Amino acid sequence: MSAPVRPQRVTNLADGEWHRLHPASPLLRGGLALLAVLGFIIANLRERLVDMFLVLFAPDLAPAFDPGPGGFDDDWANDPLGGIVANGLIGWAIAGVAVVIVLLVVGFWLSWRLHTFRVTHEAVEVRSGILFRSHRSARLDRIQGINVTRPLFARLFGTAKLEVSVAGQSANVQLAYLGSALADGLRADILRLASGARAARAAGVAVGGPTAAGTTGAEVAVGAAPAPIDAAAPGAPGAPAYAGRVHVPAVIGHRVDEFLAPELDPMLAPPESVVHLPLGRVIGSTFLGGSIMWLAVLVAVIAVGFGTGQWWVLFSFVPAVIGLVSYVWSRITKSLRYSIAGTPDGVRIGHGLLSTGNQTIPPGRVHAIEVSQWILWRPFGWWSIRINVAGQSVSASNEAAQRTLVLPVGTVADVHRVLGLLLPDAASAIEPIIDAGLTGRSGTAGYSRTPVRAAWLRPFSWRRIGWALAGGVALLRRGWLQRSLILVPLARMQSVAVAAGPIARMLRLASVRIHTVAGPVTPNLSVVDRAEGFALFERLADDAVELAASDTSDHWGVRSEAADAR
Repeated sequence: MSAPVRPQRVTNLADGEWHRLHPASPLLRGGLALLAVLGFIIANLRERLVDMFLVLFAPDLAPAFDPGPGGFDDDWANDPLGGIVANGLIGWAIAGVAVVIVLLVVGFWLSWRLHTFRVTHEAVEVRSGILFRSHRSARLDRIQGINVTRPLFARLFGTAKLEVSVAGQSANVQLAYLGSALADGLRADILRLASGARAARAAGVAVGGPTAAGTTGAEVAVGAAPAPIDAAAPGAPGAPAYAGRVHVPAVIGHRVDEFLAPELDPMLAPPESVVHLPLGRVIGSTFLGGSIMWLAVLVAVIAVGFGTGQWWVLFSFVPAVIGLVSYVWSRITKSLRYSIAGTPDGVRIGHGLLSTGNQTIPPGRVHAIEVSQWILWRPFGWWSIRINVAGQSVSASNEAAQRTLVLPVGTVADVHRVLGLLLPDAASAIEPIIDAGLTGRSGTAGYSRTPVRAAWLRPFSWRRIGWALAGGVALLRRGWLQRSLILVPLARMQSVAVAAGPIARMLRLASVRIHTVAGPVTPNLSVVDRAEGFALFERLADDAVELAASDTSDHWGVRSEAADAR
């Protein structure tokens, strides 16, 4: 597999200076809610608005605007427009609306003016707020990934939201919104700084002196890459003033190209490393999933309630049906145009049709991986993959939780390819034992054998339970109704625990659990031989310390440049 060319995009936004967001950012952040409120008001008062304008401009054609009984009748709460007309306050009302519009425009302008960000060699910082100022900072060495999302309305303006995911509770930093091309370029710059490439170049300059152009290696890393963004493009840094004056057809064509363009740039990864999902598989796997079964149960309960006259089911079960349908629909739409591939800065995952998004997970940020198969997927050989990443947990928002699903549904070949992307350093070591971990039983291919007495506690799945170690990764196999293979890079293991209740002690059994950052993956073995469990505890603890001390995956830029130098 040929390695892709390392991107060298430069945005001039990672120069340590303060920059502003796209001018349409205030509208995209809060203007939509304002337009929704305004539309609601107009929709509810449209009849009175028509009456008012007829009174003003066509009094002969206007209906009777009766301020007496049956008309306004001092009812300001239900008929404010009637009160304005009946009391001759039309001029004041127009002046008030004008003042509100001016205040909104000034507020939006101040919000844009005072919302700034900068990217230094240490952190990404954001300052915002008009009356109450806030200053958020995301350290580069704690970055777990960078997500770029393009909601439908934002795509009409050619903008995107960049979110820097940081280890810690509610520590993420958002840049909403940037120009679409600038967001992609800035992501590359931030990841390059976070990878340690800048430090490596600075160290090289310290040995070899300044470059021929008289700049230091650190300056070259940020501002002198060989393939910068086209400066003549509208909105690009340093673009001439006339560059923004383009014809409308050119703007429309550019937006159409953005809508049709894939989330993953084909130049960033070799084609053989890219995983795509066929539409039929996405729809079929969704309708064979557990959520559809729950939906069928809820619909049946509602139908029975209607048939027996139990109307209370409307208030109890209909909201659940609406939420479940929304979840199913979002899963289908987010799996459309899905792609996952390895890039020089990490694993890039893109998805979406109208509202699109992509995330980049740098090397060394994945703490646990779970490959699982629901029983109804078994005849088709479909699997899904979830991960634990610091800063994204199951208790977070639906959007953040969705990012932990890196492969919604794929074949065994897709699983091999994705695991190779998520664990590149251990790919060759774990490759021979992945299949046995997915479908094997009873100590096959190097996995441990669970004693027969474990059947008292796990009568259906005891043959599946087992573990193996390869390439610095612990592989835990379990599950009968839902098969599961969990992979934990020991360099990022937090701790390990062994437990045994009274019944387990009687059977000379124990359970082993590996602790990682919070997430949807829970690495544990429910039953193992007790002596084997304690031996595994000691081995995992020793290996984790040794591997963590020698792990350099979080400085992937340093390793890449060292490989290029050789």
